[in-house]
Amino acid sequence: MLKRISFPFLVLLVFVCSVLQVNAAQSEFYQLKIYHLKTEEQEKTVDAYLQKAYLPALHRCGITKVGVFKPIVNETTAATEKLIYVFIPFKSFNGVLALDQKLAKDAQYTADGKDYLTALYNNTAYERLESILLKAFDDAPHFVLPKLKSPMAKRVYELRSYESPSEQYFQNKVEMFNKGDEIGLFKRLNFNAVFYGSVIAGSRMPNLMYLTTFEDRADREAHWKAFSADDYWKKLSAMPQYQHNVSKNDTRFIYPTDYSDI
Repeated sequence: MLKRISFPFLVLLVFVCSVLQVNAAQSEFYQLKIYHLKTEEQEKTVDAYLQKAYLPALHRCGITKVGVFKPIVNETTAATEKLIYVFIPFKSFNGVLALDQKLAKDAQYTADGKDYLTALYNNTAYERLESILLKAFDDAPHFVLPKLKSPMAKRVYELRSYESPSEQYFQNKVEMFNKGDEIGLFKRLNFNAVFYGSVIAGSRMPNLMYLTTFEDRADREAHWKAFSADDYWKKLSAMPQYQHNVSKNDTRFIYPTDYSDI
């Protein structure tokens, strides 16, 4: 015979379920750090720091998946500049604010990252460090690990940045991804998108960014060919309400390092 469930317990159960639903839909925040480097020595120093100190420390902080990427040579960057991209997902904005405080208390991180952290002014580990903060789209509130089989070095990740001519046009482009279901189109065509996000702090605004991933360059070309030919994309891109909402498209081709989690 089933036992009766008390009214207070039922109320508590409903409350817990509603909280879990809210948390499940809560949009994540992302930090994209970009190291601008000039020499191979700087690149080796930053690589060693990220692999041996920074990523392990983030893992200890509960951030288990961190992406580290480099440009595909001669595709998106001048030969005189080396770049390293670091993608860090956070469950909340408070996580972004608390990270540096947590790292400052981590003795293992301080020891493992000594060469990088104590570099002298005339022998710096990098030329410039850029930081971009993003908030995940409503219809893609969580980042997703790509389902790829090719070796890390063979993969082609495509980091796209869409700037808009004004805040109003920017909101319109974000709406195109969400309400217009451009996200759904990418998903249906299996673009293996890692994230979609609105830039809330960065040097280029108003702006949105997203990262799609492919087995190799041929796979990338095949996917975009299918995208351009898709009937839904032709219909969506022709809608009057979604015209002129992108003023600049910046595309970077990158690949994950062998120690990247993503």
